[in-house]
Amino acid sequence: MSFQQEGTFCVHTTASRPKLVVSADGHGVVSHAGSRLLADLADATGLTAAFNDVLRRLRPRGTGHAPGWIAVDIAVMLADGGEAIRDLGILRDQPTVFGPVASTTTAWRLLADIDSTML
Repeated sequence: MSFQQEGTFCVHTTASRPKLVVSADGHGVVSHAGSRLLADLADATGLTAAFNDVLRRLRPRGTGHAPGWIAVDIAVMLADGGEAIRDLGILRDQPTVFGPVASTTTAWRLLADIDSTML
């Protein structure tokens, strides 16, 4: 969002997921599109940025996926019915919907490094 309305904050994202175009023509049909709305909601409400702030020290800038993005992808995967970290592959297999999704190993490292203070 780049405009300012009364009572609305300007939000500038540093990363974005692929742009989705909704149509009724039956072309480009993807599964899990509803799950993408959860990721967009996390980005729009600042949850992804808040996760980045808290988890920043675990993944220094420039080392790959932002930790907030990984945390949101894990949450979306769980909400979509995933039961294990390897289920991130469901999101990873749809890069046109979810963009780049961290590997299972990267997600494991992030989760293993979260301590009680960060929680």
